[in-house]
Amino acid sequence: METTNNNAIPNKERHGCVTAWLILMIISNSVTALLYFFATDFITKNLPVQISNTMIIVLGIIGTANVIFSVLLLQWNKIGFWGFIITSIAALVININIGMGIGTSLFGLVGIAILYGVLQIKKEDVSTWENLQ
Repeated sequence: METTNNNAIPNKERHGCVTAWLILMIISNSVTALLYFFATDFITKNLPVQISNTMIIVLGIIGTANVIFSVLLLQWNKIGFWGFIITSIAALVININIGMGIGTSLFGLVGIAILYGVLQIKKEDVSTWENLQ
């Protein structure tokens, strides 16, 4: 006698572009965090404003958190998206605090919109966003 499990969880699939975007986010945020932690002189020389070592460390922590949030999204956890919102707001506050222009500071919020848009890409009529838990 063959049994079927009607309560089985369907296999989740995401579009390849979503996976590629999340991997790109992991790589870019890893590089950013490493630069903040290990290339402080390079960062301070190339920023148009003065920034304290404390702020550089905080920005490195934000980059590290973004790597974790990207991995969470790869693992189908919606908390990764909400984490990006928190880190983007924190980066906005830091950028304004150190004297970056409001336009430049607000530009960081565009990343949230792009991420949300990418998560809407569908595979077999289901978006990644719908599959997140």
